[in-house]
Amino acid sequence: MTTTQQICDLQEIKAYGKFGDIEVWPGRPYPLGATWSPKGCNFAVYSEDATRMDLCLFREEAADVEVYRIRMMEQTDLVWHVFIPDLPTGWRYGYRAHGEWNPRTGRLYNPNKLLIDPYVKAVDGEIKWHEAMFPYPVKEQAEDRYFQMDESDSGPYLTKGVVIDTSYDWEGDTLLERPMHETVIYEAHVKGFTQLMPEIPEQERGTYAALGHPATIEYLKNLGVTAIELMPVHHFVQDERLVNMGLRNYWGYNSLCFLAPHADYAAAEKPEDQVREFKDMVKKLHKAGLEVILDVVYNHTAEGNHYGPMLSMKGLDNDHYYRLVDGDRQFYMDYTGTGNTIDMTNPRTLQMVMDSLRYWITEMHVDGFRFDLASALARGLYEVGKLSTFLDTIHQDPVISQVKLIAEPWDVGPGGYQVGAFPVLWSEWNGKYRDNVRAYWRGDDVGVGELASRLSGSSDLYELSGRRPAASINFITAHDGFTLRDLYSYNEKHNEANGEGNRDGESHNLSWNCGVEGPTDDPEINALRLRMQRNMLTTLFLSQGVPMLTMGDEYGRTQGGNNNAYCQDNEISWFNWEWTADQTALHSFTRNLIALRRDNPIFHRRRFFNGRTVNDSTLGDILWINANGDEMQGEEWSSTHTRSLGMLLNGEAMDEYDERGNRVKDDIFLVILNAYWEGVDFRLPGVKEFSIWEEIIDSHTSEIPVEGDYPADSKFTVGPRSIHVFRLKTRKANITPEGRRKVTIVDQVRRLWDMIQE
Repeated sequence: MTTTQQICDLQEIKAYGKFGDIEVWPGRPYPLGATWSPKGCNFAVYSEDATRMDLCLFREEAADVEVYRIRMMEQTDLVWHVFIPDLPTGWRYGYRAHGEWNPRTGRLYNPNKLLIDPYVKAVDGEIKWHEAMFPYPVKEQAEDRYFQMDESDSGPYLTKGVVIDTSYDWEGDTLLERPMHETVIYEAHVKGFTQLMPEIPEQERGTYAALGHPATIEYLKNLGVTAIELMPVHHFVQDERLVNMGLRNYWGYNSLCFLAPHADYAAAEKPEDQVREFKDMVKKLHKAGLEVILDVVYNHTAEGNHYGPMLSMKGLDNDHYYRLVDGDRQFYMDYTGTGNTIDMTNPRTLQMVMDSLRYWITEMHVDGFRFDLASALARGLYEVGKLSTFLDTIHQDPVISQVKLIAEPWDVGPGGYQVGAFPVLWSEWNGKYRDNVRAYWRGDDVGVGELASRLSGSSDLYELSGRRPAASINFITAHDGFTLRDLYSYNEKHNEANGEGNRDGESHNLSWNCGVEGPTDDPEINALRLRMQRNMLTTLFLSQGVPMLTMGDEYGRTQGGNNNAYCQDNEISWFNWEWTADQTALHSFTRNLIALRRDNPIFHRRRFFNGRTVNDSTLGDILWINANGDEMQGEEWSSTHTRSLGMLLNGEAMDEYDERGNRVKDDIFLVILNAYWEGVDFRLPGVKEFSIWEEIIDSHTSEIPVEGDYPADSKFTVGPRSIHVFRLKTRKANITPEGRRKVTIVDQVRRLWDMIQE
């Protein structure tokens, strides 16, 4: 069939009934989207000011040929709806919206443009970029060309929604609900992580099926992480500009459909199997004890600004889905740096986001979300605020409020940097942690005052709002920026491959090339770079809060100095599974670090340290000491030239309980950090005749544990730019023939504390 059946014209005479080989019923306004059952499919789409809405149907075998155009005769509560009985799954569909064309008021109704359903659950194929994809004559040279309506049909070029059956046998699977303070997050890319993995069949690499493969799961379990945070998997659009340059949007921060998994990441040939493949992946990861967190982009869409394409919401209800400039509504408020901002002050837009979140929890079983540019979502009419409708709605929702909620607490608008300002239930990417730890280890004049706050959970940011250390998502690197290896290989970004003259990407990286820009054969520089990576990893995993490890940092992945590899869907960004001896050793170091954190609750406390005595004893739970083995004093905290610090963690004094109410205790640890370019003699604290420090970590080597026992009250030389970790152990002289302590560990620590604080 090559000619569209204009059923909509016949409906001028008869609204409902049989029209040739298809029947039309009124349908229902809820739920939104295409909801299939054996009886047929209900279609419902929100548009407040459209004067008419048409449903367009396409056959699976010819998705570029419109078969039926059906007028949705009913609008209930601003939702247009229709029911097609006996419609099988596999049909493709889209909408055409009629109404006022007046860009000056923000109304852009153009029925020549096919529109994808914001609630679509599966997508067929990619957009074929063509001038018809724009609502105005894109080849016009006039600056105000967007005022003119383009009448070419975009239907043959737009990706289509797919009618699917969402039923699935979860085999009893439920959310894992791992406590946040026990969580270790691994930020990964669906394609990049598995594209080169040799154990996975070639046809499955880079897909959801590959993430659920036994080899992938074994790697993650062996590494010791507890949750995989996936970069965007909502279906996103390949930018026309990048396609024309021969590049691709690799990161995926260009969402269009908030309920559909990205089609390119599915190994399944049929679009209706995409959802099933994603669910299979989640179920397998859950069986292995691994949670799934999604990086979600609800702050903007791929439709861009007034020069952008018309793909979905721009044509359905532009002036309600997006935030427009007051008094000049032809333009978009851009708090995201991408051209547009979703209008979370509109109840129906807010509903769409909440429906999407609930869908991914209840239907897809994901365990949490990381919200990209969350400040843009939390904005009220003019500013970011705790009492925004978005935050309030999530807090009262019995489903969404119970999963892991992580904010990227900034956007590009005024007042958008909101680290520490989100309310209870929320964790945040702690940008202050990243920046301070980088600056400290680079040797900047930042002192150790803020560093102590970051190591101990950032209570200065979170405690007063009623949150706990797990509110801080600690990270050194993320997808956006240098990898950990590149952080110590480059002073400057090298983004030439992106085709923007190296103008893109952040220029302020707090990086250090250790003396040579890029790769070098100098063994001393390479050894220093490895030590700096170990310093960072040790700092990360022994800090209070929730550590986030970026894919590949565990072995030293490089992007060749590219700190904005958003368009590099190639070996620049992909995980390389062929490692050198140094990379293998770094991976082992990272794995042992994660195990040390897991096995010792002192490194993942639920509550903040209080520094005070417990149960009227002289014991505190944390103490900060200087190189003399004495407690840090005010002038040392305030000096920007202080570059070494000792952190004494007393597991005997933990005031915490497990899920059964049993008191949680741990060993006593000493962590010494030295960012000086020279070594420092550090006096190990303690009672010499009874106490001995067992060294666990020396960042000069990848071995964990290292061999070495050192008596208390003795000098220990901390090497330049290094970190050392010790565990307090009992000397043999303190053991009776029956194996008991002559002086208990508590008494040892009391005496230790007394000596330090005298």
